Amino acid sequence: MSRVIVIIPTYNEVENLPLIVKEVLAQDERISVLVVDDNSPDGTGKVADQLAEETGRVHVLHRPGKAGLGAAYRAGLAEALRLGADVVIQMDADFSHPPSTIPEMLREIETHDLVTGSRYVQGITVVNWPIERILISWAANVYARFVTRLTLTDATGGFRCVRRELLERIGFERIKSDGYAFQIEMNYRFDKYGARIKELPFFFVDRERGQSKLSLGIAFEGLWIVWWLRIADALGRI
Repeated sequence: MSRVIVIIPTYNEVENLPLIVKEVLAQDERISVLVVDDNSPDGTGKVADQLAEETGRVHVLHRPGKAGLGAAYRAGLAEALRLGADVVIQMDADFSHPPSTIPEMLREIETHDLVTGSRYVQGITVVNWPIERILISWAANVYARFVTRLTLTDATGGFRCVRRELLERIGFERIKSDGYAFQIEMNYRFDKYGARIKELPFFFVDRERGQSKLSLGIAFEGLWIVWWLRIADALGRI
């Protein structure tokens, strides 16, 4: 493993971005960061460009506007592979995915195709959420796993470390869904294509800065996408 690229999609993360990039780069000298910014009106893209100039280890992909998490990740994954990544890490900009977990991910990816952070592999490890939000998230995850028959304990999770070969195998560019649904479909494809998977427990901590991007539309998409996956798979379209 020679090159690790951490993809961080951003929209209005001007407060978090300099802090998260600094911590991510400190985890391993092989790491570069790819910021995928959807034309944030708060100037996040400009901050990303400054970080690229200052560090020499940051790349920036500017997109014309906000088009959803799935679209940002599809573009980011394609760019990371173009840049020569051997391993790609996907994580949020708001510190809900702790950079301190990255070294363990990189150790485990040596013998696995996918290393994924899980909020549920050792109970429920979510911090600073109200109990009703925890219950909704947990129930949505149970629902997604039940319908899709996924073996992963965190079907809606998006904190992951993936080998280049697996990304090329699953056809990520064909994924149409966004939000939680994008994460579910990615995990479904990993499982379907026989990935050697390792789940790592981590503490998911709610953001301290900025605003959540979760909406009712994003949550609703996750309810029907699981059935689409089952049907499409049965028809040989996954």
